[in-house]
Amino acid sequence: MADNPPTLERSVTDIVPVPVRAKADPKANFKLTANSVIRAEHQARGVADYLAQLLRPATGYKLPVVERHDKGRPGITLQLGDADRRLGDEGYQLTVAKDGVTLWANTPKGLFSAVQSLRQLFPSAINKTTVQKQDWIVSGGTVFDHPRFGWRSAMLDVARHFFKPDQVKRYIDQIAQYKINTLHLHLTDDQGWRIEIKSWPKLAEIGGKTAVGGDPGGYYTQEQYKDIVNYAASRHITVIPEVDMPGHTNAAQASYGELNCDGKPVPPRTDIEVGYSSLCIPKPITYKFVEDVIRELAAITPGPYLNIGGDEAHSTTPADYKTFYDKVSPMLSQYDKKIMGWHNIVVTNPPTSAVPQYWDPATSNADVVAAAKRGNKIVMSPANKAYLDMKYNPQTPIGLHWAGYVEVKDAYSWDPATYLQGLSENQIAGVEAPLWTETVRTSADIEYLAFPRLAGAAEIGWSPASTHNWDNYRVRLAKQGPIWTAQGMNFYRSPQVDWK
Repeated sequence: MADNPPTLERSVTDIVPVPVRAKADPKANFKLTANSVIRAEHQARGVADYLAQLLRPATGYKLPVVERHDKGRPGITLQLGDADRRLGDEGYQLTVAKDGVTLWANTPKGLFSAVQSLRQLFPSAINKTTVQKQDWIVSGGTVFDHPRFGWRSAMLDVARHFFKPDQVKRYIDQIAQYKINTLHLHLTDDQGWRIEIKSWPKLAEIGGKTAVGGDPGGYYTQEQYKDIVNYAASRHITVIPEVDMPGHTNAAQASYGELNCDGKPVPPRTDIEVGYSSLCIPKPITYKFVEDVIRELAAITPGPYLNIGGDEAHSTTPADYKTFYDKVSPMLSQYDKKIMGWHNIVVTNPPTSAVPQYWDPATSNADVVAAAKRGNKIVMSPANKAYLDMKYNPQTPIGLHWAGYVEVKDAYSWDPATYLQGLSENQIAGVEAPLWTETVRTSADIEYLAFPRLAGAAEIGWSPASTHNWDNYRVRLAKQGPIWTAQGMNFYRSPQVDWK
């Protein structure tokens, strides 16, 4: 009997995103028991505590976190430092043997990546929140893994519909599983202003009241925002807040009449039209407003970037658009932040530290290629591949389809390094999967549109281009289904995948 190890749900070769190298060894399966411990040195303690919190509810085991040199009992060891240099900051090595599991990385961030892979090697029931009576066998083998791109992001639009802090945290936990390391929060738009700005209180009080379709609004106090940022940081995710301008500003202009050229507040808008709003470019008060927002947001955002939007400014003339950014761009460095924005900002010749985000389905854009040649690194989010709010097909109950229908295979079948003519891999910062929320009202709606497509975007950002293979991916993706079911996630069961 001992020579016939049990068939497990997933092996090291089934991990999503697929590792650089993985070798399964069914004779090296490890059994976690009530006697097991988690070993970690001081600097790895945070990741060890996180791992223990993941494993305790379903197992019912105590799983104490002990010193690394405490070798008395079997368990999971987190080893920090002196790992292979090729692993960089986020890579890791993982070994599952009969006598224990070892995670090895150069940094806590790398150990956190290792934990996300390890989770997938347990039975799916490990994700349940109540005690399950079963054996906890971890699939044996070895993994050597590090990311293709350093920038792997998800965006959540909280402006079209507002999502409470706990809902944002739920999404943070979901994206962290797939080694996403950045959360772009789209905080302001025509339909709502979602962040407290103390020097302009009516932005939240008035601009925060509305949402698409007349749905309830809301906003984050600065304390709530800081709590979200800290929660993301505990999952090794950096938050990039976006205040879109000079267009997409109706909520601000409804809150303060002085932001309009005629000095009168505009009516609030709860439709989903775009391109009609613009801050008043000639007025000095516009730049006081923008600087106050940047100053307050920079003070509560530890990450290096603030996103200043820049898309669909159809009501701003090209000359005014350039004037606006000539005045606004230097404000970020004044508050020790770098610029992120939609790729439209490249026409203003931003500093080379700025990161433009390419969102257009078109496969050519001379201005973006020119910016990359000047030294700007580009984040790739072509809407017909990476936008999570596109409908899967005409029958999908929620989502939009202006960029087309995007099934799971479509979302996986593209390469950031070859998508835009004239742009090469070393000019790309990474990948982002945005989720706009015009039609999204609940966490279940977020999950339905994001999963399974977000897992594909994560693999495109993390895994080597040479591993990119739909037939292999769809088999591995199917094995994520039981995990999502155990987590109570409302994912879309695409007919392109043979769900388990």
